[in-house]
Amino acid sequence: MSIKRFSIIGIAIRTTNEGGKSGKDIPQLWNKFISENIGDRIPNKLDNAIYCVYTDYEKDHTKPYTTIIGCKVSGLDEIPNDMIGKTIENSTYEKFTAKGNLTEGAVYNEWLKIWNSDLNRSFTSDFEVYDQRSANLQNGEVDIYIALK
Repeated sequence: MSIKRFSIIGIAIRTTNEGGKSGKDIPQLWNKFISENIGDRIPNKLDNAIYCVYTDYEKDHTKPYTTIIGCKVSGLDEIPNDMIGKTIENSTYEKFTAKGNLTEGAVYNEWLKIWNSDLNRSFTSDFEVYDQRSANLQNGEVDIYIALK
């Protein structure tokens, strides 16, 4: 499926899957996003969906990359000092949907399938979308979009 270019503003961390580092860093980033009400401070939001973007890959999912948690915005003219903006360019994506208990690894389990697949990934920007279907943490759905070459 083709996804048109869009921009997000949010908070970011540079991490890696090596040594389980991302398993500590990304939950801490989520905790900060929620506990500090970051979503409420993002200017020019288009909706209330939360995007978790994986981008700036050093090579592939085994090397360092940047994770950004934020919201889709109408533009990057106004970025708060403690946040970053990122434009996701037009690309072709494969869509996966994680279903189940979101607090017990439903999204991570879907990523395990993706990492073990033979998708021809571009490693530009991949992202998850947390919308109204994600509100029920015990039985939710999260769409995961993987950029393809």
